[in-house]
Amino acid sequence: MAKTDADWMRLAIDMARQAIADGQTPFGAVITKNNSLIVAAHNVVWQTTDITAHGEVNAIRLACKKLNSIDLRGCTIYSSTEPCPMCFAAIHWAGIEKIVYAANIADAVHAGFNELPISNFDLKKMGNSAVQIVPDFMKKEAQDVFEEFIKNKGKIY
Repeated sequence: MAKTDADWMRLAIDMARQAIADGQTPFGAVITKNNSLIVAAHNVVWQTTDITAHGEVNAIRLACKKLNSIDLRGCTIYSSTEPCPMCFAAIHWAGIEKIVYAANIADAVHAGFNELPISNFDLKKMGNSAVQIVPDFMKKEAQDVFEEFIKNKGKIY
């Protein structure tokens, strides 16, 4: 049976929950191609002491390695939260054709993250990017993960 956008987003949100369980911050991402899973990843900034190790960047790194290519055309990325400007740029440069995200940047700020308040739509326009953007998909489920993170924050740091 073919997977739906909801199935893929559920996996991205599950990866955000896994990030919390692993002592990381709650950001998960999934990359698919032709409705098949390429990779699922989450943020590992604290684990790697690499500020660029966001969920989307990790997913892109793993997908490029798995596909032995830096060209991810034909892929979709499902992100538990709207990609930050760094992640959006990486998505653009990798040629990923579609971003589907749940929570938005304002939700991440509410959860205590130091996000740049630049939407993916603004980045797309400024950069003349061809990426398709589907916002607020299963937003409530991703907001719930932020609430779990806030409640457990002392355990992570």
